[in-house]
Amino acid sequence: MGKKARELVKDFADELIKLLNKAYADELIAVFYYKHAAKMAKGLNAPNVASALEKAAKDEEEHADELAERIIQLGGEPIRDFSKIVPEANCPKVDLPDDWSNLKAILRAVIDAERCAIDVYQKIIDWLKNVGRDPVTWHVVRHIMQEEMEHEEMFETILGEDY
Repeated sequence: MGKKARELVKDFADELIKLLNKAYADELIAVFYYKHAAKMAKGLNAPNVASALEKAAKDEEEHADELAERIIQLGGEPIRDFSKIVPEANCPKVDLPDDWSNLKAILRAVIDAERCAIDVYQKIIDWLKNVGRDPVTWHVVRHIMQEEMEHEEMFETILGEDY
């Protein structure tokens, strides 16, 4: 990050890095749970659910990469200690069912996870509006939030019922 860019964020960069690292942890957790659920899903519609989970996991991994890149640009370091990912996360667990053939429960769990992510990114956007005006981070977060909303809609559509 150049001198002028550093000046724009110097008063709030540390707090912003903390917020982005928490979101980074969320994205890594989502990748893990979504990939695991995609492999474990059983039943007639499991291939469709697994495909959607794999697509979302790929997007979540891209989100983690975007957040890590922005954290580094701001002068920080993405979480590097694996044991700190869950304690740092806003959304530390996706409550998947024990029965992998219960596709509705899998979908409800990932819908809840997407809703948690939407809340996280809304809070970061609100923070950026009120505290740390950083248009670059705002753009990154807005883009990720849009995709989280698309995931929520995709999983709701597959579920096929109000949840």
